[in-house]
Amino acid sequence: MWDWKYVFEILPQLLSALKMTVWVTLCAFVVALIIGLLLAFAARSKFKPLSLITKGIIEFLRNTPLLVQVFFLYYSLPLLTGISIPAFYAGVIGLGLHYSTYLSEVYRSGIEGVPKGQWEAATALNYTKSQTWRSIILPQAVPPIIPVLGNYLIVMFKETPILCAITLVEMMLTAKNIVSQSFRAFEPYTLVGILFLIISYIASLLVQRLEKRLNLQRGK
Repeated sequence: MWDWKYVFEILPQLLSALKMTVWVTLCAFVVALIIGLLLAFAARSKFKPLSLITKGIIEFLRNTPLLVQVFFLYYSLPLLTGISIPAFYAGVIGLGLHYSTYLSEVYRSGIEGVPKGQWEAATALNYTKSQTWRSIILPQAVPPIIPVLGNYLIVMFKETPILCAITLVEMMLTAKNIVSQSFRAFEPYTLVGILFLIISYIASLLVQRLEKRLNLQRGK
């Protein structure tokens, strides 16, 4: 059943699509990192309306399917606004927004892990809020959560096949197009699975190595 000649014929197409898959993952991850941090700040705000609205947005995005959110951005939003969003940007925004809600909780755990004395020291030194966050809190809160952030990057990478539903030409849609032309499904879909496995496994090893290094630096 396995045809090596056919495999080598379609492999370049899948590897090319892998570049798009990795690129959309990285861009979405940057969006998730930035928006997740903003959500974490807003959720901790002493201004109750802002805090409540932020928590409501987080719960809404987290408890609705990613596929529905991506469909809304790509198909429904243009009908409401008249502005068409290319599949790549709809995928990046959808994936980034969805996982920003999870990263906001990761940031929250990191921030809450900073000893209370650090906040008191910043107050004693008469630091402004921005100086406190930039110079004291974030440098201590972020390093311990880096491995968790890395794991979410891997999860986002494995979620990218959803984006084939909005015609983004990543690996899954490329495999589907190959199957529709050749009527051979075994090799294309198996190769996609293998490529996802290889990249995810290598990334997980890197995350584990990074976690060990951070633990050594913290004396654990």
